[in-house]
Amino acid sequence: MIMMEMQAPLIVFGVIVLVTAIWVIATYNTLVRLRQQCRESWSGIDTELRRRYDLIPNLVAAVKGYAAHERDVFQAVTEARTRAQASSGSPKSQAQDENVLVDGIKQLFAVSENYPTLRASENFLKLQSELANTEDRIQAARRFYNANVRDINTRIEV
Repeated sequence: MIMMEMQAPLIVFGVIVLVTAIWVIATYNTLVRLRQQCRESWSGIDTELRRRYDLIPNLVAAVKGYAAHERDVFQAVTEARTRAQASSGSPKSQAQDENVLVDGIKQLFAVSENYPTLRASENFLKLQSELANTEDRIQAARRFYNANVRDINTRIEV
C-alpha cells in the first residue's frame, strides 16, 4: 500500500514531464517548418528579381537604339541593376537597392515616352509587358513572404 502511494506522485510527475517534452518537440518542429517556409518564400522573391535583372539589359538596349543621347539614364539603370543584383544583405538593404533600380526603370520609361517609334516597337512592347508581368510576380512573392514572416513572428510571440 505504501508503494502505491509513493508511485502515484511519480506517475503524475512522469506524465507531466512527458506532456511537456511532447509540447517542446512539437513547438520546435513547428518553428523549424515556419522558418523553412520563410526561406522558401524569400527564394521565390529572389527568383523573380533575377528574372527582372535579366530583362533590364534587353530593355536598355532597345531604348538605346532610339535614344542614344540619353546616356546618363542608361548608365544609372545599369549601375542600379548591378548594385541590386550584387546585394545579398538583409531584406531591408536589398529593398533599398531595389528601390533605386525601380526609380531608374521609371526614368527609362519616361525617356521612352519621348520616342513614339520606340513605343510602337514590337520588341519594346514585349519587353515592357514582360517587365510588368515580372513586377506582378515579384509583388505576389513578396506577399507570400510577408505572410510567412507574419506567421513565424506570431508563433514566436505566442
